Amino acid sequence: MQIASFDDLIAAARQQPEPQRLLLVFTRAELPDGASAAERAGFASGRGGALVPHCCVDKSPHELQDFAALAEEARAFAPDWAITFVAALSGSGGQPPAEADIGRALDRMVEAIKAGRLDGLMPVDRRGRAVRLA
Repeated sequence: MQIASFDDLIAAARQQPEPQRLLLVFTRAELPDGASAAERAGFASGRGGALVPHCCVDKSPHELQDFAALAEEARAFAPDWAITFVAALSGSGGQPPAEADIGRALDRMVEAIKAGRLDGLMPVDRRGRAVRLA
């Protein structure tokens, strides 16, 4: 299955033989300290900046109707998010992942995003489409 959107990811996670948790890190675009005049101008026009982790959440794929429902929920806790990074964590033996494992995985995701190591993470825009970051 090709995954081109968050809704595709939900569908794929629901089909897995073991229970899944979708791990989400919502980021905001911020202008880094010491930005040049050109960087500030670009940022003001909606380009550039750094993606900074803002908040995390985990969800069962069965808790989510679709991306639109998630985006509506996110308005309450992260109204200004720019990109959401998503990963899936699999349970085993028919049991979902343990809360401690979920917390550690979210912490690793946050640190990876801060360091610019995005392998294994799916960036999703505000419309629920997978995006490629340059």
